[in-house]
Amino acid sequence: MASIKWDHTVHYVNDLEKAMAKFREVGLNAFMGGSHKLWGTYNALSYFDLCYIEFLAVEDRSLVESVKEPNDVVKDSIKLLPHREELSRVALRTDDIETVREQLSAFQLQMSPIMDGKRLDAQGNLIEWKMMTIAGDFQGLPYPFVIQWTGSEQERRERLKESGIIQAHPAGDVQIAEAVFDVEDPVAVAKHWHELFGFEYEKSDLPEVRLAVEKQAFVFKKGPLNRMQQLVFHTDVLELKGKSITIGEGQYKLV
Repeated sequence: MASIKWDHTVHYVNDLEKAMAKFREVGLNAFMGGSHKLWGTYNALSYFDLCYIEFLAVEDRSLVESVKEPNDVVKDSIKLLPHREELSRVALRTDDIETVREQLSAFQLQMSPIMDGKRLDAQGNLIEWKMMTIAGDFQGLPYPFVIQWTGSEQERRERLKESGIIQAHPAGDVQIAEAVFDVEDPVAVAKHWHELFGFEYEKSDLPEVRLAVEKQAFVFKKGPLNRMQQLVFHTDVLELKGKSITIGEGQYKLV
């Protein structure tokens, strides 16, 4: 089976500057990413090693509306914004997107073709990747999308560190630990994602279902929203423990 890891999380926002300012208030790095010139969106980013948060906003609404590719990540931006600034899909990183597509085809999902993605970063450098979206949802929860970056993980980590994209946060050591999903049937949703992506169950004494994604976790809790509600950060910085950041309908909790 191809390697599948948690790559990043999309949070749709109306104002990238305000989102970045919220992170910076508690000592978390956030910076402009760049423009998706073919799709009409642009982003700001906050990195925690190779796992990161993408604040995604609409730069050119008419261009987004004209996109013909089955790119639900882009199309959801104008479905949700400006009224709903929600945490949305997680991106799953793989080293073999063709194999992942073949594995998922057994579940008769409606998948996009493998698309080439690219954007210019803030320094004008071209960033390229391959991606595939999965249409629809399972019991109301949108599916993750799958991404494969150019080069190995170590090469990419070194390149991002050299360019200053991955760097120590002023607040200290902070890592993304959990994505918390509010779903009507946590058992059924977790079982489905376990079958699709091979994430193993974690033991929990709480009324929730947890799937391990390497050292991180996807947590499914019972509720009516059927969407991601919260990202949880682990930190050793005592001053940060217990703090939370709210951006639109998304919450970031430090523990």
